[in-house]
Amino acid sequence: MFPILQLGPAAIPVAPIVLLAGVLLGATLIEWHAARLGLDRDAVSNMVYLALAAGLIGARLGYVIQHLDAFANDLLSIVMPTPTTLDPLSGLVCAIGAGVLYAVRYQLPLWRTLDALTPGIVIMGIALGIAHLASGDAFGAPAQLPWSIRLWEEDRHPSQAYEILAALAILILWRLGRDRSPFDGFQFLLVAALFAGSVLVLEAFRGDSWLFRGWRISQALALGILALSLVALHLLSRSHPTASPLARTGEILIGTEREP
Repeated sequence: MFPILQLGPAAIPVAPIVLLAGVLLGATLIEWHAARLGLDRDAVSNMVYLALAAGLIGARLGYVIQHLDAFANDLLSIVMPTPTTLDPLSGLVCAIGAGVLYAVRYQLPLWRTLDALTPGIVIMGIALGIAHLASGDAFGAPAQLPWSIRLWEEDRHPSQAYEILAALAILILWRLGRDRSPFDGFQFLLVAALFAGSVLVLEAFRGDSWLFRGWRISQALALGILALSLVALHLLSRSHPTASPLARTGEILIGTEREP
């Protein structure tokens, strides 16, 4: 783990820098991909940055509301967020809400806009894995393996490395299918299903999972997202009935599409 980068007298936290780099690279790729899909590049870019700003503000306000006592005597500290004083769920809800409102206001097509966001989502998945590796978060369960890493005084699964490799694999699969999408929404739903599937598998190797009565919350959420993604793929594919969604997906990824 390398949580701090020491540059002379300056101690720079690595994880926030990695996430910021992921956001900037992801936003650039979204703009580029939006133009490829025939969307208004500026409108999509504005939507992304508005959602990011709303997400940051929402994450901070969500944390403050949950910890009001900590800010009662120092109200100025409310506007001085750090990565450890943000509520991710509140941020996600606010980001999605702001993005949806903007898309509706400027009449951006739903599924094609979601396809445009896909490369940014994958890049952020990679950046999040690297940030976890740097900070030691999302650590693995104890394991005696040749590739185990020493963390918190135990040998553990390198769950952060698994996370990075899974996101890289999803990036490759998205790239293989990018130019062969049979309908709008295919890229987004494919990536959503792949990420959900990876969480279902990789969560079993985590040592810090949130549990509810013995069930891993992340796996339950991932299962729901996977099911919704597959159902949506099926419904959208009905207007392109050349193959079933799963068969069509396999043909696209391995480059053996049948002629319509």
